[in-house]
Amino acid sequence: MGVDRRRFGLGRAVRTPVVLGVLALLLAGCASIPDSGEVEPVKASPAGESQVRVYAVPPREKAGPAEIVDGFLEAMTSDDPDFAMARKYLTPEASRYWQPGAGTTVLRAAPDPAVPKEASGSDSGGLTYPLYGDRIADVDSSHAYQPLDPTAYNGTIHLVRQNIGGTKEWRIDDLPQGLVLGESDFQRNYRSVNKYYFASGENWLVADPVYIRQRIDPTSRMDPVTQAVRVLLDGPTNWLKPVVDSPFPSGTALQKGTTSLEFDDRNALKVPLNEKASKAGRTQCRKMAAQLLFTLRDLTATPVGQVELLADGSSLCVLSGDQAEEFAPDRTTGRPDNPYYVDDRGRLSLLQAGGGESVDRSQVIGPLGKGDLKLGWVGVARDEKHAAGVTKDAKSLYVSSILADSEPGDPLVTSKGPNEKERLSAPSWDGRGDLWVADRDPANPRLLRFADGEGEPRTVTVDGLDGARIEGLRVSADGVRVALLLAKDGRTTLQIGRVERHGSAAEPVVSVVELQSAAPQLETVTAVSWAGPSRLVVVGKEQGGVQQVRYMQTDGSTSASSVLPGLNQVTAIAAADDDQQPVVADSEDAGIVRLPTGANWQTMVEVGSSPVYPG
Repeated sequence: MGVDRRRFGLGRAVRTPVVLGVLALLLAGCASIPDSGEVEPVKASPAGESQVRVYAVPPREKAGPAEIVDGFLEAMTSDDPDFAMARKYLTPEASRYWQPGAGTTVLRAAPDPAVPKEASGSDSGGLTYPLYGDRIADVDSSHAYQPLDPTAYNGTIHLVRQNIGGTKEWRIDDLPQGLVLGESDFQRNYRSVNKYYFASGENWLVADPVYIRQRIDPTSRMDPVTQAVRVLLDGPTNWLKPVVDSPFPSGTALQKGTTSLEFDDRNALKVPLNEKASKAGRTQCRKMAAQLLFTLRDLTATPVGQVELLADGSSLCVLSGDQAEEFAPDRTTGRPDNPYYVDDRGRLSLLQAGGGESVDRSQVIGPLGKGDLKLGWVGVARDEKHAAGVTKDAKSLYVSSILADSEPGDPLVTSKGPNEKERLSAPSWDGRGDLWVADRDPANPRLLRFADGEGEPRTVTVDGLDGARIEGLRVSADGVRVALLLAKDGRTTLQIGRVERHGSAAEPVVSVVELQSAAPQLETVTAVSWAGPSRLVVVGKEQGGVQQVRYMQTDGSTSASSVLPGLNQVTAIAAADDDQQPVVADSEDAGIVRLPTGANWQTMVEVGSSPVYPG
C-alpha cells in the first residue's frame, strides 16, 4: 500500500484502501485485509494517500497500557460515529468530558507516546504517557486553521486500571481536549472549503477558508455539503469577522435533525432552515442564497444549478448560479483576463495567447505603452481601463489610461530612497479601484493608497510590523485582505493582513491589522500573487532547500500536491482569479513563461519583466 508501517499493540485501528467487502471482513473480526503474509497495523498514512481509510477497533482484553495509548491515538484518526471506538479506550468519566470537536492540534507527524513517567503501574497512581511531536497548526472549534512556527508539543495521557467484566483493564482517565493528529492524517480526514460573507457595507462576497471533514463528520453525522452549510450559518471566523457581514437573520440554523442535503438531477439544492430565517425579505434572501451557492462550489464536480431556501417548509427564495454572479468577489469585465508585462524597451505590453502555442504581443495605448517612461514594475486596474507604472529606477509612480492616448502627467509619488531596492515596490489595485504601493525608503517607509488611482497618497498604517519593512504587496479582489512581503533580519516572510476602513465613506481611514503568517513552511519568500478568492501562488525556499513555486491557502495551509513544476531563478509571479488561466512568471533563465493546465512551463517572451494579471 505504500504506507509507513510500525509495529504496535493489536488494539490499533487499521488503515486500508476502500474496497468492496471491507464491512463484511470487519464484522467477521478481521483487523485488515491482507493478500498474503503477516497482518500488521499501520501508524500513519502518507500525504496524498486519500483512499486510505481508518476503521477503529476496540481494545482487546487484557491489553497493556502502551497498547491502549496506541489504540486510542489511532482511533482518533477514524470516521467512527461520535468516536465510539475511541471512547472505549477511556473511562466513563473521561468519555463524558472529552470533546473531540473542541479543536484539532496538527503535528508534523503522528503523536509519539514516550515511556511512561511513573515506574509503577499501581491501581492508585496509574501511568502517565508523555506525547511528543512538532506542533505546526491548530484548528479551532470554528474550523479556522492557524499555522504555527514548528514548536515542541507536550501533551499527556493518564491511565488507570478499572474493573471491566470482572477483570482489571487499563483505561485512559485524563487526556487532551479535542483531537491530536499528524499532518498526513489531518489532510486525509479534512478538506479546505471557502465559506462566503459580504464585505462590510458592500455588495460583493469575501472568501473565508475553513476545514471540514472529507466524509461524514463523526460528531454531527453530517455529510460534507451539510457541514459546509452549517459552518456558513455559524458565522465568519474571528479573524475575518470585523470586515464582513452576513445577511442571515440572527439565530438562523439548519432545520433540526438535518444531516444530509442532496442535489437533484438538475444539480439544484433545497436548504431547510429554522423559523429564524423567515424574517428575511426577498432581497436579503437572495444574498443569503448567493452565500450558499458560492460556498458549495468547492464541493460539487459540476456547477450548482440553483439554491432554494426554505423556512419551516415554506419557500423563501430561489437563486440560480448565474444570478449569483452579481455578487462575485472578483467582478471582472466578463472577458478572459490576459497577462501584461514590461517588454525589453520598458513599455507596458499585453500578452494574448490563442488556442495554440502562438503568443501575440502588443503595446497598450497611452503613455505607459509608448516607451518614453522606462518602466520597471506595472499594475493594471481590474477594469482594464487604467494602469500604474513604476519607473525602472523605482523612483516615480505614474497612472494613465490604457484605452486612450494622453500625456503622462506628473508622478503620483516620488520616492527619496537611496537606490532602486529602497524605493517603490510593484503597485497593486484592489477591487474597489484603489491603487496601493509601498515606499521602501529606509528614512520614511510607508504603505500608500490612492483612492480611485488618483489624487494625494494616503498613508495606510500597518499594525505588527515589529521593525520589518514592506518589500512587496498584493491586495485581494475583495479589498479586505492584503498579502505583504516583509523583510527583517535577512529574511522575507509572507503575511496576510486584514484591511479595515473607518470614518466616512468619502474619506475613510484605512489600516492593516492582525497580520498572520501565510507561508510558515518557507524560510524566505521572493514573490506572491493572488490565485483566487483564498489562494496564493508563492515563490520561496524552505530552510536549506531550493526555490519552489507552490500554492498556499491564505490561512497558511497547504498540501503535497500544491507544488508546481520546477522553474529556476523566478523573480515575479502572476495568477488570475480564474483558475483556468495559466500562471505566468518571470524567470531569469527562460524569460516570461506560462504554465497551462496539465503542461510544463512554456516560454512566451524571451526578454521581459513584471508579468501581471489585472489587479
